[in-house]
Amino acid sequence: MSNGTFVADENLGRFLKEMRRYDVLDAETEQKLAYAWQKNRCPRAADQLVGSHLRLVVKVAKGFRGYGLPLGELVAEGNVGLMQALDRFEPERGFRLSTYALWWIRATIQEYVLRSWSMVKLGTTSAQKKLFFNLRRLKSKLRAIEEDTLTPEQVAHIAYELKVSEADVVSMNQRLFGRDQSLNVTVSDEDDAEWLDWLEDDCDSQEVQVIQIDELEKRRALMAESLNLLDRRERHILINRRLREDPPTLDALSKTHGISRERVRQIEVRAYEKLKKVMCEPEAYLTAQAA
Repeated sequence: MSNGTFVADENLGRFLKEMRRYDVLDAETEQKLAYAWQKNRCPRAADQLVGSHLRLVVKVAKGFRGYGLPLGELVAEGNVGLMQALDRFEPERGFRLSTYALWWIRATIQEYVLRSWSMVKLGTTSAQKKLFFNLRRLKSKLRAIEEDTLTPEQVAHIAYELKVSEADVVSMNQRLFGRDQSLNVTVSDEDDAEWLDWLEDDCDSQEVQVIQIDELEKRRALMAESLNLLDRRERHILINRRLREDPPTLDALSKTHGISRERVRQIEVRAYEKLKKVMCEPEAYLTAQAA
């Protein structure tokens, strides 16, 4: 034990040996130690409480071995949950620490599994987390634990049991079987080519991107210049009605300019047509205006 916390390092055997030094506490002794920790932050009390519940951490951690993570890492995460439970434990409520700590231990291990399983975030809602941690159990009951695909009947059964959509079941099953793979893995044993070599960039070339950016800048400049050809009222109405994400109503603009709603609509249409002509044929329009 170090600084009140246990660390399950690479030598898990040492940790398990250390765990056996602590006896299981009876209810009366546990309550006295819990009060000593709660009121006085007694380190010896914390040591005894945590040490006597390490067996519970290991038992819960073993239940998550099916996800391919080292048991030592699962135990280490469970210890974090145990310490969090001890810090929030209220012995006056009459419950045993093991009853309260069980939920914290399981929750921290579950979060660790979700973080470690994939670079892509797997579970964000409680329903998705429930699906992730129960899918293997239900597949085992259906004798489909090693199957990468599920039959429609199996999907429907799992979706009904967990109260989720069938699409969620199919998606989660695919993600559970499609573990993250390095792009530097070779395609085959006979070829040195890596999967990274087969990736295609579907983005436009740099030349095309430069042309698009240049075209956009020119259009923006032309737009600004074209708007200046409108009078103040036309410009204000057009910008508010056509260039804003939340355009005001005709009634609101009619009150602003002291004209009828129909007049606002007419000005909007006229200004838009004028702007469209300038944008489509700027040279011809400017020549006609000069003449």
